Order: sequence, then structure tokens, then C-alpha cells
Amino acid sequence: MLLNIGLILGGFVVLVFGADWLVKGASRLALSLGMTPLIVGLTVVAFGTSAPELAVSVASAWSGQADLAVGNVIGSNIANILLILGLSAVVAPLVVHQQLVRLDVPIMLGASVLFYTLALDGRISMVDGALLAGSIVLYVTFLIRQSRREKNKAVLAEYEGAMESGGSMPMDIVWMVAGLVGLVAGAQMLVEGAVSLARAFGVSELMIGLTVLAIGTSLPELATSVVAALRGERDIAVGNVVGSNIFNLLSVLGFTGLVSLGQLPVAPAALTLDIPVMLGVALLCMPIFRAGFTVTRANGAFFLLCYGAYIGWLVVSNSGTPPSWMSVSLLSGLIPTAILFTMVSFVRYVSAEKATPDH
Repeated sequence: MLLNIGLILGGFVVLVFGADWLVKGASRLALSLGMTPLIVGLTVVAFGTSAPELAVSVASAWSGQADLAVGNVIGSNIANILLILGLSAVVAPLVVHQQLVRLDVPIMLGASVLFYTLALDGRISMVDGALLAGSIVLYVTFLIRQSRREKNKAVLAEYEGAMESGGSMPMDIVWMVAGLVGLVAGAQMLVEGAVSLARAFGVSELMIGLTVLAIGTSLPELATSVVAALRGERDIAVGNVVGSNIFNLLSVLGFTGLVSLGQLPVAPAALTLDIPVMLGVALLCMPIFRAGFTVTRANGAFFLLCYGAYIGWLVVSNSGTPPSWMSVSLLSGLIPTAILFTMVSFVRYVSAEKATPDH
């Protein structure tokens, strides 16, 4: 038991360092090759934030643990919004850029619907994987073209300040190789520990993927977003989360589907509960983000409440039939509250639209 927990914790540590080293080396190398900081931030760094999820999902699929791979992505996307944005917004209200509402959130929602549609037959085939992976290529191409038209000096300065330059090309390559080795080793440790832990506790691999792996691989984003909120950089968290969710759905699931040679099954439990929850959470973002272009502390507290209820339901459901009081609480309490909260946010959204017709 202790060995399994040690493997999981050690795997998380190695993953985090591996992702950091990979981004550090790749970013420096890209800058030295003439790429602008903005493009590097939108491509290299964006891929780097999803590197832990990609490494874990590919390693899981390669080892035949498909539920870990799929559960990791679904759980990470749910945790990114409900847990990470929830905690960050409680620390300080978050700012939402208009482009996120106009472009990135609809793309995140569309990617969620695309994944659900492809998974309805119970698996991600080679064609499905190619479609998802091809979509991320188109998305990144679009981002690069948009970045070349960016004239906002504040945005350009923000990316330039975030990029770490310097170092020699051989050293940058060493950092990249070390990062890749760390990702592979950390992912293998995590998968081995997670599978053993699931068997020891008698829980499903899907459950471990949705909870332990999902939260663990989201820890870098959680730390970055909360620290940014504490420092007053309130516009970073939302963009990071939305971008990470898009990359998780398209690149992680796409490449994992290809690596598994089209043999990536999607559990019925994920189709009936977890993917619909992920879709609902993505849909909830639109009215909340658009209402004043701010994620308030009340929004953050509501997100955390929803995440607690979701994790509680998973834990209780895995141990057997959920007690009647829990079902009644969800049906008569949390779900109506969520609907009411969404309606209020939608009213604020419509009011904001009428107040700003030129937007």
C-alpha cells in the first residue's frame, strides 16, 4: 500500500519537473530559432501545460488501462473549471477577456460535444483519434495566425515578460530530453501506482482516473492559477484553464487514440455520467463568464460546491448504490440550485449584451 502511494506521489513530482524542464528547453530553443514570445506562449507553453495529462493517458493506453486514460482527461477538464477556477475565484474575482467568450469557450464546448459524439459508440477509433488530433493542429494554426495580427502592446509585453530567454542551444536540447524522460518515467510510475491502488481498494480504474490522476495532473495549473490570483494577475487563470481543456480534449485524447491504434474504449459509466457532467460544466461557463466578464467569489464558491458534490457522488457510487438521501439532495437541492444559478447568470448575460450592443 505504502509503495503504491509512494509511486503515485513520486510520479506526480517527476511529472511536474519533467513538464517544467520540457517547456523551459523548448521555449528557449523556439525563441533562439526566431519565434516570437507570443507564438511560443500560445503553442509550446500551451502544449506543455497538457504534457502531464498526455504522458499519463498515453502510458495508460499503452499499458491497456484505457479507463485511466479517458478518466484522466474527463476528470482533469472537470477539475480545471470547478476546482481550479473555483479556488482561484474565491481568492480573488477573476477577469475574463472578451475573446475567450467569443472564441475559446465555444471551441471548448464544441470540442466537448465532438468527443462525446465520437465516444457514443463506446470507443475512440483511429479515425476519431485522427479527427481530434487534426482539430488541434487547425486550432494551433489559427492561434498562430491570430497572434501575428496582435497589436496590443500590453499583451505582447505580458508574453515577453513571461518567456525565459538565454542559454545555449545544446543546453536547451538537454532540458528538453530531460523533460521528456521525466514525463515518461513519471507517467509510468503514476500508472503503476494507480492501478495497484485501485485493485487494493477495490475501486474502478475509471474512478482513479477521474479523481486521483485528474487532480494530480492538474496541480501545476492549480498552483499557477491560485498564485496568479494572489498576485493580482486575475486574467491568467481563466485563459489557462480554457486552453488546457481544449488541448486535453483534442491533443491528449487524439494522440492517445492514435497510439492505442483505435482500441481506446470509453466506459458506459463515463458516457452516462462523467462526460455529460463535463459538457454541463463547459456549458455553464458561457453565461457565467459573459456576465460582467468576471468570475466572482460567489461563482467560485458555487464551482467548489459542485465539485464537492460530484466527487462525493463518485465515492459513494463506487461503494455501492448511493443512499436515497444523497439522490434526493441532488435532485431537490443541488441540481435546482445549479439551474437557478445558471438562469441568473444568463439574465446577467443578456443584460450585459443589451448594455453593450457594440460588443
